[in-house]
Amino acid sequence: MPSYLEWLLGVLKESVNLAGLPEEVYEYLSKPDRILTVKIPVRMDNGKLMIFEGYRVQHNNALGPYKGGIRFHPEVTLETDIALATGMTLKNSLAGIPYGGGKGAVRVDPKKLSMKELEQLSRGYARAIAPIIGPEKDIPAPDVNTNPQIMAWMVDEISKLKGYNVPGAFTAKPPELWGNPVRMYSTGFGAIVVAKEAAEKWLGGFEGKTISIHGFGNAGQWAAYWATKWGAKVVAISDTSGTVYDPEGIDVELAMKVKNETRKVINYPKGQKINDSMAPLFVEADILLPSAIENVITAENADKVKAKLIVEPANGPTTPEAEKKLYSRKDFVAAVPDILANAGGVVMSYLEWVEDLQYYFWDEEETREKLAKIMRNNFHRTADRWEKLKAQHPDKLVTMRDAAFVLAVERVYNAMKLRGWI
Repeated sequence: MPSYLEWLLGVLKESVNLAGLPEEVYEYLSKPDRILTVKIPVRMDNGKLMIFEGYRVQHNNALGPYKGGIRFHPEVTLETDIALATGMTLKNSLAGIPYGGGKGAVRVDPKKLSMKELEQLSRGYARAIAPIIGPEKDIPAPDVNTNPQIMAWMVDEISKLKGYNVPGAFTAKPPELWGNPVRMYSTGFGAIVVAKEAAEKWLGGFEGKTISIHGFGNAGQWAAYWATKWGAKVVAISDTSGTVYDPEGIDVELAMKVKNETRKVINYPKGQKINDSMAPLFVEADILLPSAIENVITAENADKVKAKLIVEPANGPTTPEAEKKLYSRKDFVAAVPDILANAGGVVMSYLEWVEDLQYYFWDEEETREKLAKIMRNNFHRTADRWEKLKAQHPDKLVTMRDAAFVLAVERVYNAMKLRGWI
């Protein structure tokens, strides 16, 4: 199976061809502008000095400052970080916001660190990347295993280095520290805004539709929450402990409480328990939300997917080979790609950044509506472009992901051309 970077670059190359752009556009976007590798020394609670390795990849800034999250994970690789930074350039471009793409990572298992050690690591990473970040240069945010508290430590560290408060240096901070409460649930919320628009366009409506969610972390939980708020029925959820399936509908708020208190969805007291975390990918449901990790829907298992519509809160959960099989099904509607479906987080980060730059803050409801409006507009722009591309290439399989990448690449290309880069 190709790596995430390999298949992302393959889709990028195809989108450059579909858009009729020069081949040099692919050459330019297939490599990042800058890669910074750093060491972060941490004095552990037992007195031992540990050296951790971190990265910050800055992919492209034609449209504005680099923007992308920071993940703490024991298996993170530089290649994955490059892929994620490339994806952020495309995601931010498609979203219509004034950002380029970047991504950061530290190779560490944060679950094995005390709070004191985690704070040292977070501040050390912020110090290490300080020369290349800032509100006008590169604005990091949380990603896997990082959170608002870690952003608070980092923004405090940068503010100390500068000698004054720099609230716009990081986003997704706590609301008490220049953040916005919508950011906590923005990725899941944004995915459901898109799912609702897609269901109303292609499935005859959203209310009453059944939804299966693979992965019940932040994005999966809040997607489930807003799906039920707007009248859909969540029938399956999973994490590494297993799957809960209930065709009558899961009590999402209870499931969230159980997950956050026990860390295992399998402790949910109702429904059928399945000892397989992959099960939500294959149950009977109208809409599937893969919300965990990349490459879970593959050519080997795509035939078992029953959902008519896939919306991707996770990064890269569906491989291109799997998509070909899915689109060959007569009842399959679309796979709404990650760079559209999970952009709620970065769009909300943009809104928070705007607030921070001017020290003027919107209330939660107003912020949520601004976010929803951007997500709705992005969905319809992409869906319309998809229809045009299919009409232009009647003998070719053109997916919604292709349309999203074409729109994203065109915007970056136009910015680079106007700047005289290409």
